[in-house]
Amino acid sequence: MANTPSAKKATRKIARRAEVNRTRRSRMRTFVRKVEEAIASGNAAAAAEAFKSAQPELMRAAQKGVLHKNTASRKVSRLAARVKAISA
Repeated sequence: MANTPSAKKATRKIARRAEVNRTRRSRMRTFVRKVEEAIASGNAAAAAEAFKSAQPELMRAAQKGVLHKNTASRKVSRLAARVKAISA
């Protein structure tokens, strides 16, 4: 348990940031799931459209510190390859 006022404040700040990060992570995962569902259904147009909206969401998560930049780039790259594969 935090004893000093600064430690108590730090605990409150951490809880607020964790809540913000939780919503950002959830939002990002939702966008990625929409792309994966479109890929699974085999609908190339829907997959491309979903990917177009998921890509900035992934990069925003990296920019905000939810994901590492390279992790976001890797996820974008792999999704793009999968979308391209069903389009071709």
